[in-house]
Amino acid sequence: MSFVASSSPSAVMMKSCRGKLPLSIITVALCSFAFLALLYTERLSFISSNSLLSSRSCARRSSAVKAKKMVGNPELDDRFEFDPEECDITRGKWVFNRSIKPLYTDRSCPYVERQFSCEKNGQLEFDYRHWEWQPDDCYLPKFDPEVALEKLRGKRLVFSGDSLQRNQWESFVCMVEWTIPPEKKSMTLGKVHNVFKAKEYNATIEFHWAPFLVQSNTDINIKEAKKRIIKVDSVSNTSKDWEGADILAFNTYVWWMYGIRVKTLWGSFANGEEGYAQLDTPVAYKIGLKTWANWIDSNINPNKTRVFFTTMSPTHSKSQEWGREDGLKCFNESEPLKKKNFWGNFAANKEMMSAVDEVMKKLKVPISVLNVTQLSMYRVDAHSSIYTETGGKLLTPEERADPKKHADCIHWCLPGVPDTWNQILFAHL
Repeated sequence: MSFVASSSPSAVMMKSCRGKLPLSIITVALCSFAFLALLYTERLSFISSNSLLSSRSCARRSSAVKAKKMVGNPELDDRFEFDPEECDITRGKWVFNRSIKPLYTDRSCPYVERQFSCEKNGQLEFDYRHWEWQPDDCYLPKFDPEVALEKLRGKRLVFSGDSLQRNQWESFVCMVEWTIPPEKKSMTLGKVHNVFKAKEYNATIEFHWAPFLVQSNTDINIKEAKKRIIKVDSVSNTSKDWEGADILAFNTYVWWMYGIRVKTLWGSFANGEEGYAQLDTPVAYKIGLKTWANWIDSNINPNKTRVFFTTMSPTHSKSQEWGREDGLKCFNESEPLKKKNFWGNFAANKEMMSAVDEVMKKLKVPISVLNVTQLSMYRVDAHSSIYTETGGKLLTPEERADPKKHADCIHWCLPGVPDTWNQILFAHL
């Protein structure tokens, strides 16, 4: 058959192969092998690069864990800085660690007010201090008070918002003040403006009372909720103290939650009872946030000032939401909730959470959102509960015996959960 004729090129090649292979044949074979090897290497490279994308946070976590073991060498630790673009801080779990010791207690820090001083007020169980937030895909660096103060050298850090923001401010002050000699620090307390000064660092850590961030007729003189009117078109009078700050940390939420509708006002308070309109709370909240956001965009120089916003702190006043039917709110809870992604609709309003997300995305000035809501949602065990005060007085034995009515499941014991919020803030800094 013609396809096996001896004169075919294949036959000639086969015949020559019985002897020594020509140099040209060896060259072709080597080139072919090299080309195949290159293709194989490129394929491996492609696979590896795609795997790195999908497991980048795991690699960072592995590196960070190594850094955690090298706590004796802060210079090495600095190589594993927190990256908010890669780490979803809302996903994680609380891990119990008896070896964790808070940087302060409400007995050692003179600046913890009685409302948050659970140990001084009779709390005898302190397991709530030994839980550590562990994100799923990154390592959250420890709070280092000396590094924090160095980052604040020559700067003003201003917390502004409601009593939960004061909760966080007191926590931050207590986390750093113990490293400073008494003669090199001072505290000035006012009705709406508190200033802690670290003299050696020429730094101040301030709190400005602005529960709505916009004006209301109850900013200072607290009136009963039904008489409260919120002026949603004008930022708080304390905004003059926001100017010139190097770091601003805001919050607002819990004071809006006194009813399903709120009285809102455009224009002057002189219009009084006739000038307001009742709006659904989430609607009024969003309008107020937009007014605050407009002030930020109009007054903040992002080259001079960093801006943070702390999301809502959950209120654990409806124990039925986590399966406890006795209605005693957070009273006698001894550990965090274990259910992954637990969310209490009474504890935190999702519509208002969405309003925060929408307003923050439209800001022209860069802003860092400290999303503490989900991680705090689990901590039914860490509130002031019955170890608190009301109206400037400690709860009486009779009041403590009625937690359903008197337990404070809004604010947090110090030390406690707000320390973790500040750990996140420190990581951003």
